[in-house]
Amino acid sequence: MKIIIFKSRKEAKRIKLKIPYEFMEGREFIKQIRGRFYHKSQGLWSIPNTPENIRVIKEYFAGQFQIKFLDAKPLIPNFSLNDSSLSALAKVHQKLILKSYSLNTVRNYKHELGIFFKYFENHNLKKLDKSQIEGYIFYLIDKYKISESKQNMAINAIKFYYEEVLNLPREYYEIQRPKRPKTLPNVLSHDEILRLINSPKNIKHKAILYTLYSCGIRVSELLNLRIKDVRSDLGYVFIKGAKGKKDRHTVLSIHLLKILRSYYKQHKPSYWLFEGQSGGKYTSKSIQKIYRKAQQETGANPWSTPHTLRHSFATHLLESGENLRNIQIMLGHESSKTTEIYTHVININNKKIKNPLDIIINKHKFDNNNT
Repeated sequence: MKIIIFKSRKEAKRIKLKIPYEFMEGREFIKQIRGRFYHKSQGLWSIPNTPENIRVIKEYFAGQFQIKFLDAKPLIPNFSLNDSSLSALAKVHQKLILKSYSLNTVRNYKHELGIFFKYFENHNLKKLDKSQIEGYIFYLIDKYKISESKQNMAINAIKFYYEEVLNLPREYYEIQRPKRPKTLPNVLSHDEILRLINSPKNIKHKAILYTLYSCGIRVSELLNLRIKDVRSDLGYVFIKGAKGKKDRHTVLSIHLLKILRSYYKQHKPSYWLFEGQSGGKYTSKSIQKIYRKAQQETGANPWSTPHTLRHSFATHLLESGENLRNIQIMLGHESSKTTEIYTHVININNKKIKNPLDIIINKHKFDNNNT
């Protein structure tokens, strides 16, 4: 009965292990390691990839483990484009900018279309048919094992090119899309949230985590917050030009307001609510580092991200009985169906819902006692 340790790349942040179900002592040992996580869909455990953790598991499982390599996805090789493809890509860039697409979308669409143009560089792009384009998507899936989200990104970029740049009718590029996996968002418990957002000693870092959770906003929205967007007199935070170029309001916590006032007195930002050391907007990379440090210090779910705070905000509001429509407005969801996913995340346990078996047995006992 051996466990399997899957060899990871040096830069990988996690080590994965497969522990036989019968090896109860081994599972209990892994549960004692800080930051461990069980991947139910894969039947694997994972722990942080540190020299200390590698040493510990090799010592504990000495003579009882084997090492295997995880199959790595092949990478799309670097390539150069011919003049025709570069010209087409320049037109795409111009159209994206004119239509005010976000910088992330501009970058992603150009990347996907660069690969598409390279694949068909000896073809007339205007004369490609649906089967050829679907053949290209199949090629990416088959050779490079791209994910469903990557597949959708490629299709969206191709769709944009044919519809917006070449002005061809929708029927021309209506390609088969992957079935979307129905995954549920990660959510932290109340205790995990409190430990995590209070973990930073730096007041700016603490204010950032407090704001992400208590406002339920995206990282990009936090980076765009101005000092004047905190409307303390009216009790809300103004989110300007969020996803979809839409403005909205979200609730302002009195506890967040106290943290923000302390932060403001110390750092005195000039325009943006959170600014870098040399002024200007804070960076998303810095926020990722702040979150990861807090997560590691508190032992919160290692697969959580700053966006998990937004999911937790929505789920905790729903659990407290808040109206779904109000949550939708605060999150900035265009469709209520997007918000309804949180109804599937709320905690279901015997403290909140009476199991029908318990109801039947209790009723039966009551009836018998009264006969």
